[in-house]
Amino acid sequence: MKKVTEAAISWNESTSETNNSIVTEFIFLGLSDSQELQIFLFVLFLVFYGGIVFGNLLIVITVVSDSHLHSPMYLLLANLSVIDLSLSSVTAPDFFSQRKAISFKGCLVQIFLLHFFGGSEMVILIAMGFDRYVAICRPLHYTTIMCGSAFVGIMAVAWGIGFLHSVSQLAFAVHLPFCGPNEVDSFYCDLPRVIKLACTDTYKLDIMVIVNSGVLTVCSFVLLIISYTIILMTIQHRPSDRSSKALSTLTAHITVVLLFFGPCVFISAWPFPIKSLDKFLAVFYSVITPLLNPIIYTLRNKDMKTAIRRLRKWDVHSIKS
Repeated sequence: MKKVTEAAISWNESTSETNNSIVTEFIFLGLSDSQELQIFLFVLFLVFYGGIVFGNLLIVITVVSDSHLHSPMYLLLANLSVIDLSLSSVTAPDFFSQRKAISFKGCLVQIFLLHFFGGSEMVILIAMGFDRYVAICRPLHYTTIMCGSAFVGIMAVAWGIGFLHSVSQLAFAVHLPFCGPNEVDSFYCDLPRVIKLACTDTYKLDIMVIVNSGVLTVCSFVLLIISYTIILMTIQHRPSDRSSKALSTLTAHITVVLLFFGPCVFISAWPFPIKSLDKFLAVFYSVITPLLNPIIYTLRNKDMKTAIRRLRKWDVHSIKS
């Protein structure tokens, strides 16, 4: 009887150890199981990523090298390009590995970087909206309000809020027990999908994560809508020659804001999760938005186009010399 009891205890301990085993890596299911489709997606992503790198680096190099663009608006635009390039690089999918795996720590780092850059981008978009508000509604006070120290403070707040947001999001997942399934139905570590793999009830945690991101997103979007509404009302009372340039610049800003916040607000308000829509949004934020942002800002901004022409002429002269 004693031997039977000892055997039962030993079996229970081994079973408990198995059930509480720690997941050391996660497996990405990716975008498709079809090899042919993965090759097509690889070519498509490669072309898009090349455009992202070229477009965003062109904006950063142009702003840094041209003294005419050393103003808060264009310096904020350069920071936005750095963030877009970083986001697309962090979420770059793996198409050729048979086993698309990432370590547990690597997954946490990816979640941290995603929310760090995402939170910072929201604040920078708000800062760009505020910059346009001051430039159009209070032009005589622009140099006083948007001085060098104010710009440094804005950037410190932007990156600081991004850091705090990412830390608060990561705190939800870092101590969760992962002991069973480890397949993430995406091509990068998305916090809501990773949380669902935990060996515990995560309903309240899901709500907290949604509220954390949702509050930041909705508040940022509302602030931007209010500021752009005031700007548009101000432009209506300006002469047509002055309002046309302001409206052209403002249209580019509003387009970028809608591209960034529109899907976020929609998916937060939609009560029913849709896997295909989640994957589309993942592709949208990691590829489409970082590609469209430099196109929108360069094609609709005369100062940027003029600076790029000057940069090209300078390169041609330096090659000839």
